[in-house]
Amino acid sequence: MFIATAVAVMASCQSCKKDQQPKGIDAANLDTEVSPKADFYDYACGGWMKANPLKPEYSRFGTFDVLGENSRQQVRDLVEELSKKTDVENGTNAQKVRDLYNLGLDSVKLNEQGAAPVLADLEVIANTPREKLIELIATMPGVGTFFDTGVEADLKNSNVNTMYWSQGGLGLGDRDYYTDDTERAQVIREAYRTYLTTLAKLAGYDEAAATRLMENTMAIETELAKSQMTRTEQRNIAAQYNPMTVAELVKEYPAVDLKRYFELNKLDVDTVIVGQPAYYATVNKVLGTADEQALHDYFAASYLTSAAPYLSDDFINAQFELRKVMSGVQEQQPRWKRALSIPNGFLGEALGELYVEKYFPASSKEKMLRLVGNLQEALGQHIDNLTWMSDSTKARAKEKLAAFTVKIGYPDTWRDYSKLTIDPEQSYWKNVQNAILFNIDFNNSEYGKPVDRTRWHMSPQTVNAYYNPTTNEICFPAGILQPPFFDPEADDAVNYGAIGVVIGHEMTHGFDDQGRQFDKDGNMADWWTAADAEAFNKLADKLVAQFDSVEVAPGVHANGRLTLGENIADQGGLRVAHTAYLNSLNGTEAPVIDGFTPDQRFYLAYANVWAANIRPEEILSRTESDPHSLGRWRVNATLRNIEPFFEAFEITDGDKMYLPAEERVVIW
Repeated sequence: MFIATAVAVMASCQSCKKDQQPKGIDAANLDTEVSPKADFYDYACGGWMKANPLKPEYSRFGTFDVLGENSRQQVRDLVEELSKKTDVENGTNAQKVRDLYNLGLDSVKLNEQGAAPVLADLEVIANTPREKLIELIATMPGVGTFFDTGVEADLKNSNVNTMYWSQGGLGLGDRDYYTDDTERAQVIREAYRTYLTTLAKLAGYDEAAATRLMENTMAIETELAKSQMTRTEQRNIAAQYNPMTVAELVKEYPAVDLKRYFELNKLDVDTVIVGQPAYYATVNKVLGTADEQALHDYFAASYLTSAAPYLSDDFINAQFELRKVMSGVQEQQPRWKRALSIPNGFLGEALGELYVEKYFPASSKEKMLRLVGNLQEALGQHIDNLTWMSDSTKARAKEKLAAFTVKIGYPDTWRDYSKLTIDPEQSYWKNVQNAILFNIDFNNSEYGKPVDRTRWHMSPQTVNAYYNPTTNEICFPAGILQPPFFDPEADDAVNYGAIGVVIGHEMTHGFDDQGRQFDKDGNMADWWTAADAEAFNKLADKLVAQFDSVEVAPGVHANGRLTLGENIADQGGLRVAHTAYLNSLNGTEAPVIDGFTPDQRFYLAYANVWAANIRPEEILSRTESDPHSLGRWRVNATLRNIEPFFEAFEITDGDKMYLPAEERVVIW
C-alpha cells in the first residue's frame, strides 16, 4: 500500500489571479552545486535536506512527514478543544476521544501504577495449562502469539467476507532478524534479549526468572521464524490462498484447536483461507510439545510487549531502547504525540468526522474527481499504446480501469463506536484492551456477510492513500489533500509532477505484479493471455534486476523483488501523469518559469515529493522490510527509464543519470 497524495490540481493555475504568475519550483529545495545529470535526487532535494536536518525523535524525515506533522497538529487542536469542554456527555465519541487521550498524557498516574495494570493477566497466563492456551490466544487482548486471523473479502469471490489465517507471533516482527547471521541482525537480537529481560524485571520477575523468560522466548520465536515465509515470498498471493475446512485443520493441527478458537470468538466458521500451510506444522509442534514453562514465558513476553507503550515510563523507555538500535532514532517522541496516536487510531473516524468539518471543504471532492478522471484517461491511452500486450488483454485492462471506484476525503457513513467503553477510572492499558477487543469484534462481525464496498480502510485525517484490489478502488483521505503537496497557486506542471504522479501511482497498482492478478470486480482471476503474462514477467524481471543492482549502503543492495510492485507503480505514475499534463495543455505552449521549462518543473516536483533525510540504521531497516524503495532511488533509479526526463535535462550518454535505451524498462 503506497503512501501517496492527491488533491484538486484542476484548480491550480485557474485559481491564480490573471496578473500573477503561477508559482514554479521552490529554488530553496535545490542544490545547484550538484549537476542534475550526475545525481538528480541531490540536485532536486539537496537544499531541502540541508535545511531540514534530522531531529533526534526521527529516524527519517521527509516532505511526507511535514504533511503528517501538520495533520497531527490539526488533530491535536481538535482533541484539546474537546478536553476544555465541560459539557461533554458520557458515552459520546467526544468523551471517548478526550478520555483516551488524557489517560495517555497522565504520566504521574502511569508511573504510580507501574506494572500493576498487567499483573492479573500475567497471573492468568502463568496458571493456564497447555491445553487451555488456545483460549488465551482467542480472548486475551495483547497476546499476539503464533498466528493472526482476520476477516476480509474472499480473493476469489470478492462480494463475500471470509476468514484468513496467517503467520505471526514474532516480537521483532520479521523472520530475518532471527535467521540472518549478519552483524546487524546479531546486534538487534542482543538488544531484543536485553529488552525482554528488562520487561520481565519491571513486571516483577527476579533475575533468574527474567533470564529464563528471555531465553525461552528467543528459542520459540527463532523456531517459528525458520518456518515463516519471507516478505518477498509473501508477494506470491496465489501461494497464500489455501482454503481448508476447520475440521481438516483440527485434524492436521490438533494442538492448535481452531474449532475452539472460533467458538470463543462466537464465530461459526466452516472454511478458512490458510496463508502459509508449512508454518502451521511448526506452530502445532511448539504448542503440543514445548515445555509448558517455556510457553508461559513466550505468552508473557508477547503480552508485555503489547502493554509496554501504555504503562510507566520504565516500560516505555525499555521499548524505546530497542527501537533506537533498530532504526537509529535518538529521542522519544513527545508524550502528546504518543498519546494522540491512540484515539487517532482506535477512534479514527470519530476524530475524522470532526476533522473534515473543520479542515476539508466538501467542494474539494468534486475537484478531486475531475483530476482522477484526467489520470484515468491518460492511463487508458498508455494501455492502448502498449507494444507488448495483445488487443484482447488491453480491452480487459481498460474495463478494469473504467470500473475503478474512487473515494475522496471521507466516507459517506461514519462508523458507530457506541459499543466501545472508555472509562477513565480504569487503567490506560485496560481501556486500550477494550479498544482492541472492540476492533476484533467489529472485524469478526463481518464474517460471512457481503463485502461493504463503502467501508474505508483509513481514517480521513490519515496522511496516506491506497489501492484495494478486492474492491478495485483508489482512496485519498482528506489528510493528504492539503499543502504542502498541493498549492492552488502553483502551475500545473508542478502539481501534476507531484500529486498527479502519486495518483497515477495508485492507479498503476491495479496493474502491478500483484494488482494485475485481480479482475475489474476484485476477484483473483487470470484475465491475461499466456503470451501477455510472459511478456509482463520478462519486463518485471528486468526491473527487479535494475533495483537489485542499487547499492543502498556499502555492500548492501536493494531488494528488487520485494519492491517490485511499488517500482512498477512509480514508473507508471510518472509516465501517466506526464501524459495527463500534456493533455491538459490542449496544444498550447506552457511558459518557462524561473528559468525552468514545464517538463523540468514536472520532474523536479516529483523528486521533491521524496525529499528526506534518513539515518543509516533506518536505511538498512527499510531495505530489509519495506516494499517501497528508498526515496533517493524512487527518484534516481526510476527516472533513468523515462526518455522525456533525459530530454528535459539534456542528459546523454556519458552522464551518470543516463541509461541506454536497450537497458530501460517501460511497463505501463
